[in-house]
Amino acid sequence: MVMTAGTSADEAPAASGPLRGVRVLDMSRVLAGPYAAMLLADLGAVVVKVERPGVGDDTRMWGPPFVSGSGAPESTYFLSINRGKYSVELDLKDAGDRPFLTGLLRWADVLIENFRPGVMDRLGLGDGALAELNPRLVRLSISGFGDSGAGRDRVGYDQIVQAEGGLMSLTGDEGAVPTKVGVPIADLAAGLFGVIGILAALVERGTLGTGQRVSTSLLAGQIGLHTFQATRFLVAGQTPGPSGQHHPTVAPYGTFFASDGPIVLAIGNNAIWNRFAPLVGLDPDDTRFASNADRVANRAQLHDLVASALAVRPISQWLATCTELGIPAGQVKDLAEVYADPSIREQGLVWSVQHATLGTVELPGNPLQFSRSAVGPCLPPPVLGQHTEHVRAWVRDSAVGDPQPAAHPIGAHD
Repeated sequence: MVMTAGTSADEAPAASGPLRGVRVLDMSRVLAGPYAAMLLADLGAVVVKVERPGVGDDTRMWGPPFVSGSGAPESTYFLSINRGKYSVELDLKDAGDRPFLTGLLRWADVLIENFRPGVMDRLGLGDGALAELNPRLVRLSISGFGDSGAGRDRVGYDQIVQAEGGLMSLTGDEGAVPTKVGVPIADLAAGLFGVIGILAALVERGTLGTGQRVSTSLLAGQIGLHTFQATRFLVAGQTPGPSGQHHPTVAPYGTFFASDGPIVLAIGNNAIWNRFAPLVGLDPDDTRFASNADRVANRAQLHDLVASALAVRPISQWLATCTELGIPAGQVKDLAEVYADPSIREQGLVWSVQHATLGTVELPGNPLQFSRSAVGPCLPPPVLGQHTEHVRAWVRDSAVGDPQPAAHPIGAHD
């Protein structure tokens, strides 16, 4: 299944996701905040993206690759995190734009911003001012290194935080240069945790009737991802190093080579081990490898034996056998192979949108599905300022000055 979306605000299909009716003002830029706002749009929220006049979001200039159509070239990076949004050009420091901004803040249920701590206060949009303007507003604030502490004023970019948050020390091969994750995981994690915070605050607003500020940071998101590696240090006193191609506490679990390329195995428990061992000529009860602790202790010897056995057959044969026996295994694929898999499209994981200047554009879809509510793109990624006049008309012609609009679909009682 390929999801589709129209080209303009007037032509956009009505949202049908579980967040339909929720109004989001996206004042963020680059990645973490825009990603969070896009996820809310996927789920049915109406999202207005505020961009600097004539310049727009920083990621509009991040490339190549850029894609050309009937208008200015568009950054594929920007396209990846801004579908489902109305774009308006608005100068936050221009007094002439202040009524427009005030109207949007009163209209919104949710505000997302990722300025450095203190910037919103200097703009006259601190917590107190926002609460007075719109008591029901839920505000998500994403910073690089947190609201307090020595790093409070630092600018946080993804790889810097991957480095300082410890993730790079865990990634790559032993003895090699510390390696970043292949996607901006610090930004993405902060955006995901931010969405969780927004949804929780909206649920609580349904009970208490007022919004609140939710904050997270790229650094905090990295801490949230440390999981068992952190407890290795905090509880067991071990400082983990790079995990390389294999799991640090489970064996065999990692990348090996069949006769025609790499294959990943995950022998996660003894039941799987008992089915797997005979395939590679081993006795499941061999005392060297009988338990996971034994297998980890004798990892090098075990890996040599497994590697020798796997090298004699191609990936396809190993995958067929492993699937038949319930042994977790997979092929290492590049993105061309991933998106060529028919099941990706059958699951609705590729969305097709009609961009204003590029025509049909395919984007990676939202990973969530609901039994009742449809999830899909209501709008394609916008060109800069595409909806400015349309949204100004909302503010000018509708009763958005009421901070408690008629519909609050998440547990609210007006």
